[in-house]
Amino acid sequence: MNIRRMKATDLAAVAHIDALSFNHPWPPAAFEIELENPNARCWVAEPTGHPPDSRTGVIAALVIWRVLDEAHIATIAVHPDFRGQGAGRLLLQTGMQSAYAEGARIYHLEVRARNLSAQKMYLGFGYEIVGRRPRYYHDNGEDALLMTLDLTRSKPGHPGLDSLPMPLRDFLTGDIL
Repeated sequence: MNIRRMKATDLAAVAHIDALSFNHPWPPAAFEIELENPNARCWVAEPTGHPPDSRTGVIAALVIWRVLDEAHIATIAVHPDFRGQGAGRLLLQTGMQSAYAEGARIYHLEVRARNLSAQKMYLGFGYEIVGRRPRYYHDNGEDALLMTLDLTRSKPGHPGLDSLPMPLRDFLTGDIL
């Protein structure tokens, strides 16, 4: 799997993956705007050793917004044909590592209450469920769970950087690439 920064030539593939992944995908122009947003970090995943899904070979995309010491996972999507193969996890790891290198220590996201596979991935990164937004998703009124990973806390019962699993701690601090 190859993870790299998103380029303008990826936009059609990214918009297609988003449309396949969500009932209410981002408008295609939104990704173009994010490429120009100085606070956005846009990433894509490409397969290695597989025929590409599209002209650019993009199979997954991630947008993270960085503000001061915080990072917000704005969207992450993996093409349905490539789900369960680690693309989302590697993409998220890379995006989080980059945000960490830029000073992010608190990470936020919203996830559908019924999206158990995504929740499992986020929990594996040390995120905690910290709240709920009732009827957040307009397509079906589903709640969103608010999840946070706060690396500034190191009290018992809270993740903090030192209490993260060593592979994730090493990855965030750059000991593993």
